[in-house]
Amino acid sequence: MEIGSFIELQLPQEGEWFGSVSDRSIARLNSGRAAIYYALLLTQCEEIWVPYYQCESVKTFLLKKHIKIHYYHIDRDYKPTDIRQSENEAVLIVNYFGILSCDKIQHISEQYRHVIVDNSQAFFSPPLENCYNVYSARKFIGSPDGAYVIGHKADRLMGQLKQGYSSDTSLFLLQRIEYGCAGRAYQARLLNEQRIDKEDVMIMSPLTQYILRGTDYILIKKKRRENFEYVNSLLNRINCIDAMHDYADLCVPMIYPLVVENDFLMDYLLQLGHYQGHWWNDIRDILPEDFFEHYLARYMIPVTIDQRYDRKVLKTLCEAIIKFVEESKW
Repeated sequence: MEIGSFIELQLPQEGEWFGSVSDRSIARLNSGRAAIYYALLLTQCEEIWVPYYQCESVKTFLLKKHIKIHYYHIDRDYKPTDIRQSENEAVLIVNYFGILSCDKIQHISEQYRHVIVDNSQAFFSPPLENCYNVYSARKFIGSPDGAYVIGHKADRLMGQLKQGYSSDTSLFLLQRIEYGCAGRAYQARLLNEQRIDKEDVMIMSPLTQYILRGTDYILIKKKRRENFEYVNSLLNRINCIDAMHDYADLCVPMIYPLVVENDFLMDYLLQLGHYQGHWWNDIRDILPEDFFEHYLARYMIPVTIDQRYDRKVLKTLCEAIIKFVEESKW
């Protein structure tokens, strides 16, 4: 035990959001993509069905692990349309944007075997029974990495993993406070992304777990829901999708999905300092324009609604979006 010397960063250790889950039912890992692969190992399946509308890093990680991937489409209600599952194949179901209710995810999951629910965009969505639930921390919390797998005996492969460490590439979290997200903080963040890209499945780092035990989750839930509902009240009339269609009491969104059929809105927002890009542009090269996934990849803008911002900031952003869209009408 070390005693003395300099004082380290100290946060109140109130506990993780999933702290009440039994140790046998939870695995604490390094990244969401690693957690999906780990969950696949738990199912003992050799192949997996993955939606086309999914982060490329997940697909790349699975392919690097020599997993055979089958791709499926989703309709405008975010439901799979063409899964033809065999016995040794798992199915990855995504809770898009964190706006799909537990009932909806449950209904979709019940139609398949060996289901993995990807809650990377829905950190606060309760884990469902009879499947494995994957969560990614850094999309909701200021942590360098961190992921969970929750389900039956989810811990049983942890003894095979090496300990992960994240402090060497975590400087960007402090630099963001002093310098903003551009410049040196952005470059430092790229180093962290490169580390995650190179890592295998690993045990969650002590630093990440320390941050997650010191996070005010009640505040995050409250602010995100309030911000999401406020932004929807301002942007709903110009949004080409209904962001509230499946929204329910337990939903805590990652972002507000704004779909406006304008190819120049994103560039305009970048000029204003709104640093959110289109998600998964590679899908536009894979699928024709008449597919919903292509439509989302082209037009969906993830509007920030997280706990850092109040109504004044969000109103300014939304009013700028509305003004641009109305003045750009063709």
